[in-house]
Amino acid sequence: VQLQASGGGLVQAGGSLRLSCAASGLPFSNYAMGWFRQAPGSEREFVAARGWSTIYADSVKGRFTISRDNAENTVYLQMNSLKPEDTAVYYCAASAYYNGLGYANRYDYWGQGTLVTVSS
Repeated sequence: VQLQASGGGLVQAGGSLRLSCAASGLPFSNYAMGWFRQAPGSEREFVAARGWSTIYADSVKGRFTISRDNAENTVYLQMNSLKPEDTAVYYCAASAYYNGLGYANRYDYWGQGTLVTVSS
């Protein structure tokens, strides 16, 4: 199983980025997909997930949108109105569970991460 995240980069505050995560080696449509992030010196935290329903961390609600394309085995994270505090390495993950998706231990596979840096 491979999850390949891409799309990170440097953006000014208020800008937008779209992250992609291409999955291979698993029946993609059978898995819930999520995004987490880890800032320097901080714990990994939940960002968004799409299973039977879509959930978001309060800190990104209204600014980020998770979507998936099962035909392309890809999950996306559209990030708008970015803030310096969104700076982190962003990880995509796949879960065979469809509940508890806000918790990292519910995920079976993880991508390598892509760095997002938001300048003020």
